[in-house]
Amino acid sequence: MLTKYQQFFTGRPTEEIAQSLLGKQIVYTNSDGTKTGGLIVETEAYLGENDSASHAFNGRRTNYSESLYGNPGNIYIYQIRGHYCFDVVVQDAEEPQGVLIRGLEPTVNQEQMATNRGMNSFNVSNGPAKLVQALGIHSRELDGKPLETSPLTIDITSGKKPREIVTGSRIGVNLKGKDGRKPYRFYVKGNPYVSGLRKREMNLEDYGWEG
Repeated sequence: MLTKYQQFFTGRPTEEIAQSLLGKQIVYTNSDGTKTGGLIVETEAYLGENDSASHAFNGRRTNYSESLYGNPGNIYIYQIRGHYCFDVVVQDAEEPQGVLIRGLEPTVNQEQMATNRGMNSFNVSNGPAKLVQALGIHSRELDGKPLETSPLTIDITSGKKPREIVTGSRIGVNLKGKDGRKPYRFYVKGNPYVSGLRKREMNLEDYGWEG
């Protein structure tokens, strides 16, 4: 029996779950109790064994990607070019779909997040590897753990509402693959913490949130 928390991450299309995560707050509590966190502003959906950009494409299953086959709401942390990235596992167990967290607007202990990254401004967390480093995560220790009871969690009960969600193709995937250009990337229009956003596209008044 899935918990109410787990149910948030299944029972509807992965693209819909990816959009519903925009505006939700991530919080990470490290081993000494220090908290860091922020609002999700950018996500990408990965649709499992039939998605050419997925780590599970064509049924590929390794010890490294095993967490993708776990329960909805679990953590999948993987390393690419020496940097860690963070996916939320979605859909039922054995259905290896996930949502990559691509951009984060710092809201909890922003100074510590800047220190963790060694820089200020929007570059602190405007990318998937950047935000993991900003949170203070430097290993795969949390891989496979449930968000609901982990030091890394997402508050699905509250958050901010995007004024407008932009849909586009994913970044950093093989564009020659059959799904390379699919519109599975979603972000808060104008939020300056969206990866690759040009200055002229940034909304510096309300960062693209309602209210």
